[in-house]
Amino acid sequence: MTTAEQSLFDRKIKTPAELRMILGPPPRQRKVIMCHGTFDLVHPGHIRHLIYAKSKASVLIASLTSDEYILKANHRPFVPQDLRAMNLAALEAVDYVVIDSNPVPLENLRIIQPDYFAKGYEYNRGGIHPKTKEELDVVESYGGELLFTPGDIVYSSSAIIENEPPNLAHHKLNALMDAEGISFAELREVVGSLKGLKVHVLGDTIVDTYTYCTLIGGNTKTPTFSLKFDRKIDFVGGAGIVAKHMKKAGAEVTFSTLLGNDPLKDFVLNDLEEYGVRCDAVIDSTRPTTNKNLFTVGGYRMLKVDSVDNRSISERILDTFVQGIARTDADVVVFSDFRHGIFNSSTIPQLTAAIPESSLKVADSQVATRWGNILDFQGFDLITPNEREARFALGDQDSIIRPLALDLYNRAHCKYLILKLGERGVITYRMPDPNVRSFFTVDSFAERVVDAVGAGDALLSYSALTLARSKCPIIASILGSMAAALACEHDGNSPIGPEDVLTRLDRLEMHAKMELVPQLAKGAMTD
Repeated sequence: MTTAEQSLFDRKIKTPAELRMILGPPPRQRKVIMCHGTFDLVHPGHIRHLIYAKSKASVLIASLTSDEYILKANHRPFVPQDLRAMNLAALEAVDYVVIDSNPVPLENLRIIQPDYFAKGYEYNRGGIHPKTKEELDVVESYGGELLFTPGDIVYSSSAIIENEPPNLAHHKLNALMDAEGISFAELREVVGSLKGLKVHVLGDTIVDTYTYCTLIGGNTKTPTFSLKFDRKIDFVGGAGIVAKHMKKAGAEVTFSTLLGNDPLKDFVLNDLEEYGVRCDAVIDSTRPTTNKNLFTVGGYRMLKVDSVDNRSISERILDTFVQGIARTDADVVVFSDFRHGIFNSSTIPQLTAAIPESSLKVADSQVATRWGNILDFQGFDLITPNEREARFALGDQDSIIRPLALDLYNRAHCKYLILKLGERGVITYRMPDPNVRSFFTVDSFAERVVDAVGAGDALLSYSALTLARSKCPIIASILGSMAAALACEHDGNSPIGPEDVLTRLDRLEMHAKMELVPQLAKGAMTD
């Protein structure tokens, strides 16, 4: 955000202590009224409420609940607090905005002591609610008055969001980057700095086969489709595509994996060699190379046939992997778990203990349909499960996202958690301190979704690399989400290159600049 844009809004956004200094204690010559709410999407009901309140006093303060305490619905708030504050500050009727860092506005009422505290009429229907009574007691304790605004029309932010959520991805990204002091130039610099990072990936290789067919017809006696084979394409997937993403990003990659003694083994080894990935594969002739064959007809996915053997690896193979991890000099060690034999509750502690102290420890466990658990990976620097995997790990199908993510973060004892939410983007948790928030969200950047299967692998790859280089979870979340979006926009598992990420960054920055134009023009008219 530019200095000119900031001046339009920052002059209105204050702390409670600042407002107390500006307004002074009552009695005042200019009456002060305060409204409080979530203001997740500012709708006509909010506007009427604020305009009525402003008609009763000279100074209107709009107080909003901070993100941390909005727990009444899933994936809320839809709009983060900094952007909600800016939206309110942009309203001519609003003189000041304050973000309440408490669950209820009682403390701010005591500090600011507005002459009037305005509530919507619904808080007075059928008698005063106990929580409203607490607010009334505080307001009356210093001689203030509680007012109820008319409510002839009632709107619901939640209903609007659930019915047709607006696309605010660019606005939210700008607000997050501004709050954290991150520029697009810095994002580009990090993308350009990934070259030369040393990475060791350990995980399950999967050969993803896409078999394209044409529907001929159905059997009249049994519910059987008749398909004509057209073509098939094999992709190295699973932990293999993680290694390829990282190599394409510029890292020096060593990949430890398990393969069967079959033709698919040769396909995997040749493909990885072509991409420049050093592959230390253990060949186990007692099992096949894992293959997942997806049959597609006219864009519809009809059937998937898996050739797998999920037996745990032998002690001999485990020892080979442990020694390989212990000898590594990698900046980043990634465990990419699909629960096809390498990782289980017995092997994970031994493999984890072998990771050198100097390496960034990253784990992803895509195991929601099998007996695996992201919580098996304890004490990692970064874990990147999705919502389903988190619910599977915690045995929790009911909690809304934020408490769910916080519970997983605390129980995994990780430094950073990036929880993937599909089309809703990600939520990231980090250890809070007085200067940073404990969590933030990044919306999806996908412009069109063709095949979302490999998005998590791209996010894991770029978030791990950028975290290792920048030490910044915000940058890791943004660039990881960008890589995930790019992976969604084409069929099959193809590695995402830094040039792809930079091109998308250019487009996002262009959108950001376009959004600034009307705001800057308004600022010029008011100067």
